[in-house]
Amino acid sequence: MSHPGFLERMREASRLRAARARESGPRELELERRARARPPAPRLVHDPASFDVIAEVKLRSPAEGTLAGSLDHTETLATVARQARTYEDAGAVAISVLTEPDEFRGSLEHLRAAAEAVSVPVLRKDFLVDRYQLLEARDHGAGGVLLIARILEGDLLETMVREALELDLFVLLEAFDETDLGRIADLTGRFPGDGEAGPLLVGLNCRDLSTLRVEPARFASLIDALPEGPGRVAESGILSASDAAHVAGLGYDLALVGSALMRAPDAGVALAELVRSGRAARAGIRSAADSGAEAVTRGRS
Repeated sequence: MSHPGFLERMREASRLRAARARESGPRELELERRARARPPAPRLVHDPASFDVIAEVKLRSPAEGTLAGSLDHTETLATVARQARTYEDAGAVAISVLTEPDEFRGSLEHLRAAAEAVSVPVLRKDFLVDRYQLLEARDHGAGGVLLIARILEGDLLETMVREALELDLFVLLEAFDETDLGRIADLTGRFPGDGEAGPLLVGLNCRDLSTLRVEPARFASLIDALPEGPGRVAESGILSASDAAHVAGLGYDLALVGSALMRAPDAGVALAELVRSGRAARAGIRSAADSGAEAVTRGRS
């Protein structure tokens, strides 16, 4: 199935939602006051020498249809909270929650339900284009946001990154190709890290935007284009433990996984296997590198 203009349609729909929220919701100054009055969100804790998973609560996908949830609002909120707790218990370092309402059946209430259920940071995943949406995220308990480089043109990308960090939100910058990664690389040097994970992550989404099919070969072909420093996140196409081991072996530090976990008979077991396989692959790389360094040292002595 072809989905021409999917990202553009999502951007325009997001602009309309932001405009409606400004009209019908709290004034921006009031929303900012509320957002800043919230207790600090949990920090993202990630060991750069290891491999971690950001696990996603996603009720629907335009590529795969309905994944979970029901027509009953209360039951859906309970499903979101339960799935988030399952992810945390299985070792997720953060929980991604879709808030886009039309194609993904998400909402800000889902974000709040997840944030109240877990003690790891929750990421607002949406097609964000407006500062008001960053304030909404923080007001609903988010500790981070996804920002898609392709839809934030010109100076808007840097403005949104700066505003998000100023609100103490970590940022996952999403790229689809080398052009996106070039824009992101230009930015990352202006926002140095502030801890183990730093305020920025850079994600490569291997999904083709015109067909919505995944193209996992992009993970290997574009790994060298990802900037040094920020944590590198593999997005889409991670369906099994072997997929996690593969991207970890390529040099990705984290994976963002949604559909595979939502469809898994036991999401906790599936997630634990992803984490275990990814970490084993990273450990194997470190062991090989250490052995090579020892061999070089012996050769020089």
